[in-house]
Amino acid sequence: MSDFRTAMRRIITGDDADGRSVIILDGGPSSQIGDPDIGGLFEIWEDSASDVLATKDAQDLGATKPILGPRKGNFQVRWFVVNPLPEGAPKEAMDAAVRERFAEMGGAGHIIDQTRHPAMHETHSIDVICLLKGRVKLFLEGSETIVEPGQVVIQRGTNHAWEAIGGPALLLAVLIDRPLQH
Repeated sequence: MSDFRTAMRRIITGDDADGRSVIILDGGPSSQIGDPDIGGLFEIWEDSASDVLATKDAQDLGATKPILGPRKGNFQVRWFVVNPLPEGAPKEAMDAAVRERFAEMGGAGHIIDQTRHPAMHETHSIDVICLLKGRVKLFLEGSETIVEPGQVVIQRGTNHAWEAIGGPALLLAVLIDRPLQH
């Protein structure tokens, strides 16, 4: 799975002091919860969704503690890795492990109903998610579907879960803060 580490390269552009476009950051995730070999969140960038874009600012806006969704008024760009559920693991243990992991990223209150899948959760954002490597199943309350590399899901604040099929999967997500109306 070391190819996930190689795939997680972020190239951030900006303007230098003379106003010329340059690369201001080139490297791996700025912060993370988890590990590419076991799963987790790997931050690329978080910024205001509506403030003025300051192209000469070279600050790493991805270097914040990963949380489940974007902060109020922001958008967030990240990779995330999911794995298949461990075979034979008791449901109660899986539910508890997922609740603990979500609490680490400030998402304890986003777990709505784990009946269908241990990782079922709701985000307060509109998410554009592209599967880069592997295969995943997207679980929703009333349906599920298989997602293949290159395919995109627009996740609109609904209760959902991801599970890798046949091995780990690498996804790219752009999350945009939005108030929910059910």
